[in-house]
Amino acid sequence: MLAAVREAGILALGFYRTDLKKWIKGGDSIVTEADIAVNELLQKKLAVERPDYGWLSEETEDDHLRLTRSRVWVVDPIDGTRAFAKGKPHFVISVALVENGAPVLGALFNPATDEFFEASAGGGARLNGASIHVTDRASIAGCRMASHLTLFRHPAWKEPWPEMEMIERNSVAYRIALVACGAADAAMALSAKNDWDLAAADLIVREAGGRMTSHDGRPLVYNRELPRHRSLIAAGPRLHEALSARVGGLTLPS
Repeated sequence: MLAAVREAGILALGFYRTDLKKWIKGGDSIVTEADIAVNELLQKKLAVERPDYGWLSEETEDDHLRLTRSRVWVVDPIDGTRAFAKGKPHFVISVALVENGAPVLGALFNPATDEFFEASAGGGARLNGASIHVTDRASIAGCRMASHLTLFRHPAWKEPWPEMEMIERNSVAYRIALVACGAADAAMALSAKNDWDLAAADLIVREAGGRMTSHDGRPLVYNRELPRHRSLIAAGPRLHEALSARVGGLTLPS
């Protein structure tokens, strides 16, 4: 898996900051020829080599045969396609192996910045081979939040949020990886995300000592019939508790 992700990153880098072919899919989602090429490479390297595993990718039509498999590859060929298409280095190739609903292997590779995050269940998390760990921050005020400022400025909040240092990245998986390595203290989203956005990052941040759940504290379960999640909070245990106390009672669209 690690070798395949590295090869995929090299392939993606060949398209980066070039005159890409791109188009719109599913409303306002953008896809490029690089997404398709990387998806094909990963499918060849992973799915073909493990024919008894299931396959779930953003760029492959969903085959519900995956629901009958205990092990499933969960892939986002390029998470952060908008940033990639604009030549911004805020994207990752994301691959996880999910077993019985939980990620057991995960890798995120940003070839533009040469950041390779990886984790295995019970084996810790690493960035470019070195062990990483989340921060021990407890206070929301002044924390480095990997999210979008518009979330916290929404007029629906009854109480204003304290000032935070915002770290905005197009890729949600990359934002969570920044939490895992301590470059951010927390990441939060209150809008729906897909399995392929979260599975690898989920394992990496948890193996780095953090917690990642839905906004109401529920663990994320992968490879369900509808592979979507309403929300996420990723942070070190103490800050996760503080954020959960703030938003845990919210009712979000199902």
